[in-house]
Amino acid sequence: MSKVLFIVNPISGDIDKIDLIDDLKDFCRQYDLTAEIFKTTGEQDEERLKNAINTLKPDIACAVGGDGTVSLVAKAIISTDVALAIIPLGSGNGLSKDLGISQDFGEALHLLVDHKKVAIDTLDVNGILSIHLCDMGFNALVVKRFCTGDTRGPGAYAWIAMQEFMGYEPKKYTIMTEGKTIFDGEAFMITVTNANAFGSNAAINPTGIIDDGVFEICVLEPFPKTSSVGILYQLYTDSIDNSVYTHRFSCRSATIMNHSEEVSQIDGEPEELGREIVFKIQHKSLHVILPRQEE
Repeated sequence: MSKVLFIVNPISGDIDKIDLIDDLKDFCRQYDLTAEIFKTTGEQDEERLKNAINTLKPDIACAVGGDGTVSLVAKAIISTDVALAIIPLGSGNGLSKDLGISQDFGEALHLLVDHKKVAIDTLDVNGILSIHLCDMGFNALVVKRFCTGDTRGPGAYAWIAMQEFMGYEPKKYTIMTEGKTIFDGEAFMITVTNANAFGSNAAINPTGIIDDGVFEICVLEPFPKTSSVGILYQLYTDSIDNSVYTHRFSCRSATIMNHSEEVSQIDGEPEELGREIVFKIQHKSLHVILPRQEE
């Protein structure tokens, strides 16, 4: 009998959490799974969750919420045999989309009984775990504004992005890997990831592979405002590499000098990482529950 620890964010999504927890327990009874519930409170969640996992010793830790809940669970089980499952209920749900996990509640829940367990790569970013993507520049600023605002959802994110876009000034960065400087100049934004797309489905790294032992640094250089529609089109059609304003570099480790010390973001959360940001791949360090591939 497998034991599942459900980590539930009471404020994510639009589903009534009392009914949701009942549904989770009913599902586990139906499929002979042992269910435990952990509710986040915003107070010492990471420490409390690690203690719960050490005590309960689940086979699967299932994040029921958005990207913040997924990141919290990943931090608690990184480099262990406990597998991460995701029932996406957030605004972006970036990692679950990249992993091919259904955004439908019932289908995502059913993965607990019909799945494959796969080890994927993660990133160490100045000692902070990144399981999906980290960036600096324009998108990080929008994420910061979004996280400090009162409105959630894709519409709110898009509105903030439009407000910030016209007045945004590119920043200076230097990127070094294996003792060589591979980029030195201004960028509209820099994204570091071994996944493919933002939660908005904009594919910044369309050919990235999440378990190949390398990550990609995606540089979007300053561009004329008149090119913005074309760049958006390329992002949403997996063709951003065709833009003359982009570069991608594959690395196992890298250092980015964020000369203006602008805010960065990791997996949807703003982070003050300082001027020197060091990235290291952690190969196959996180076990995840994924859909079985069709024969």
